[in-house]
Amino acid sequence: MPVIEYSDIKINVDDYGYLVNFEDWNDKVACALAEQSGIEELTKDRMDILKFMRSYYSEHKFFPILRYVCKNVDQPRSCVTDKFIEPIVAWKIAGLPYPGDEVELMKKWEPLGF
Repeated sequence: MPVIEYSDIKINVDDYGYLVNFEDWNDKVACALAEQSGIEELTKDRMDILKFMRSYYSEHKFFPILRYVCKNVDQPRSCVTDKFIEPIVAWKIAGLPYPGDEVELMKKWEPLGF
């Protein structure tokens, strides 16, 4: 199992770079995952997005509709793509599990605004 070393912590990730244990996530882990994904800084707006995604996933076990994320964190409707370029990057940094087939579904629906 791959391990990311960041500052004074070691983070277990799967072969795709996704956090292995959902409960291991915190701000420092998010920073490490962001760095691995090419995101330099986790601003308050970005952290609000990540925390909402985690909360939504905890309840529904699915990726939220992007406009719903932005609406719930009081940001413009394209906030996820504006802040993270690809929604799947935000998913990974939020410490959510490898989405597997959900990625393909998301790619099909996203151009339609779902």
